[in-house]
Amino acid sequence: MERSNGFADATATFEEASFVVVGVPFDRTTSFRPGARFGPDSIRQHSWNFESYDLETGIDLSEIPVHDLGNVGEFGFAKDMVAAVREEIRPIYDAGKIPIVLGGDHACSPPCVEAYPTGKSIGVLYLDAHMDFRSSYLGDDRSHACSSRRIVEKVGAQNVVVLGVRSVSKEEVDDNRSIGMPYITAHEVARDGIESSMRKALSLLKTDRIYVSLDIDAIDPAYAGGTGTPEPFGLTPRDVKYILGEVAPRLAGLDIMEVSPHYDTGNTSLLAARLAREAIVRAVASKRVR
Repeated sequence: MERSNGFADATATFEEASFVVVGVPFDRTTSFRPGARFGPDSIRQHSWNFESYDLETGIDLSEIPVHDLGNVGEFGFAKDMVAAVREEIRPIYDAGKIPIVLGGDHACSPPCVEAYPTGKSIGVLYLDAHMDFRSSYLGDDRSHACSSRRIVEKVGAQNVVVLGVRSVSKEEVDDNRSIGMPYITAHEVARDGIESSMRKALSLLKTDRIYVSLDIDAIDPAYAGGTGTPEPFGLTPRDVKYILGEVAPRLAGLDIMEVSPHYDTGNTSLLAARLAREAIVRAVASKRVR
């Protein structure tokens, strides 16, 4: 692992921690605007902006045991990154902890799911403007444009829901007719509301635990323009905040991908850091005895 300036309030040792932050500074499969390799450290930097106390839940993040493991090394090929991420994430699951993974382009997400213990079922809520369902893209089956497809191959189409999609190729739609991965478009969310859309998503995901993969471009570029492939008509930050709160009791892990900090003045990194903190606090709050 490569050390970096750590995530705010992540002062626990690995052994003590309930949550473990890992950075993956990789963007070699980016197809439009590069720069997501700078995302992990930018998110960490901006995490220091916030008070540790959460007003809504009354939980102080400084009292939650969080460990920052640093960054995996930088790699020239996606296949090497995939192997390294699996190796780093697997012990986190094995120790009963929740990984919080900061990317990196969305090619970094499948190995986080693939590292989940063999024989245990997991659902994946995949938040993205794009379907990412190509079999291969530009000759690389580990491209960020193929990530939901690789996850489906690991956990099964019935255990994946893509939410927020609004940009697809005809090839992806045609392929999915036979494969059957459920998806909920951003247009449906705008029409039906985030509460209804999340009820639908959670009813489709039958597993006890859910991994959330958040491509920051799921959020409208009016709020999160610092990303590689921005797409208008997206979710709002409050939509994603609500999603994390609803998933919190079943949260197995979270990644936040595709933050490219050079395309704005820090807004996207700031939002990503806040959403990571939100996931941690909501997961803790969901375990409270009512």
